[in-house]
Amino acid sequence: MSADILIVDDEADIRMLLSGILEDEGYRVRTAHGDAEARRQVGLARPDLIFQDIWLQGSTADGIGLLEEYAQNIPNTPVVMMSGHGTIETAVRAIKQGAYDFVEKPFNTDRLLILIQRALETSALKAENAVLRQKAGEDTDLVGGSQVIQTLRQTVDRVAPTNSRLMISGPPGSGKGLLARMMHNRSLRGDQPFVEVPCFELDGEEGVAMLFGDAGTGQRPPMSGMIQQADGGTLLLDDVGDLSPDAQARLARFLHRGTLTQLGSTQEVRADVRIISTTNRDLRTLIGEGLFREDLYYRLNVVEIEVPGLAKRPEDIAELARSFLDRLTADNRKEPLELGGDALAVLQAYPWPGNVRQLRNVMEWIVIMAPQDSERVVRPNMLPPDITSEGPAVLSGGGVADLMSLPLRAAREAFERQYLDAQVLRFGGNITRTAKFVGMERSALHRKLRALAQSEDDEADETTSEASEAL
Repeated sequence: MSADILIVDDEADIRMLLSGILEDEGYRVRTAHGDAEARRQVGLARPDLIFQDIWLQGSTADGIGLLEEYAQNIPNTPVVMMSGHGTIETAVRAIKQGAYDFVEKPFNTDRLLILIQRALETSALKAENAVLRQKAGEDTDLVGGSQVIQTLRQTVDRVAPTNSRLMISGPPGSGKGLLARMMHNRSLRGDQPFVEVPCFELDGEEGVAMLFGDAGTGQRPPMSGMIQQADGGTLLLDDVGDLSPDAQARLARFLHRGTLTQLGSTQEVRADVRIISTTNRDLRTLIGEGLFREDLYYRLNVVEIEVPGLAKRPEDIAELARSFLDRLTADNRKEPLELGGDALAVLQAYPWPGNVRQLRNVMEWIVIMAPQDSERVVRPNMLPPDITSEGPAVLSGGGVADLMSLPLRAAREAFERQYLDAQVLRFGGNITRTAKFVGMERSALHRKLRALAQSEDDEADETTSEASEAL
């Protein structure tokens, strides 16, 4: 796609001359005669490059004033300042204010075209570096070897290269945002913007302006919305079920037409974005309650992907925990930590209501709180108290005093019962995997569990009988 260049100059001859030169070179050109029109054009769509005169007759702000506004609203857009009676001091001032370069009128066409090419290349390189820095600072792949994770990876491979809209559902903290970023990074739009919209923040008129832009009034400056900021890239609607009715109606209209209207304007603005939505709520229920538009749901939900909670894939806990430990110790410049098998068993037995996000937080807690003079192996007593309190006593290292008060046979049965209950819990109730881990035949484990359960019932009956006799 050819670059979009905005020319801001109060002289019609200059605007016409520059427009002709640039259009002959294949660039798309827009023009503005003063500050108000320049703001309007920038609000409609972010230009790739701005040519701007320093002196703008009849405007409330000169070129330097507009340059300061651009630094706030479109900081990555290169601006070339120009003047017919410039001085070295003027040029230095413009560069200090953030201008890419300064040129004097009349122009040398060849030098002008070289300057444009360099400015656009520099801008593209900065954008690419920003994308690489973003990718380097975030999770870029799904961790785990469960069947669920393998299926999700295959889905990413199939769906990411397309432009299809996606609806990613799952409980909070399960990894919906990570999956959305993977879809963007591995798509043909991977070098373009990825804009995340927290839908719960889009409330009222201000929220509509954040998403769709604001044409501006005498009291409000023009502002490009998040959809325009994502032009050419991906827009992530996080928790889309929280969108207000007004935002839902505007979004449905945008998806139907491919154009949007900014707040306070009737002009249609085109934007090319791929939309990915996430939700932890049942949108069909919201539709039935009149809280979500059915037409919007079907426009957003072209491909539906579900990310299950961590409790439904406990086999991924070990790899996730070790991955978080390695990364967090490196980030905090701490000595590496090894996850002990007993601590891992506690983690695998925990239900993880906060899912992967909670697991990461626990690993960060361990990195921060681990004694520096320890053997650097994570044991159950190094886990947060709320994690160990929900697991069986045998996993968290407790229950020893109770066993010491029992005869040998009763203590052995109590230990076996706690141990096997903990292992069954650890492997999510999967008897086959539990039997393999503890070194028993599957049928033998079944018999052992039944025998221990019967023994526990007998002990309970005996205790009840003794209590009754005492009364």
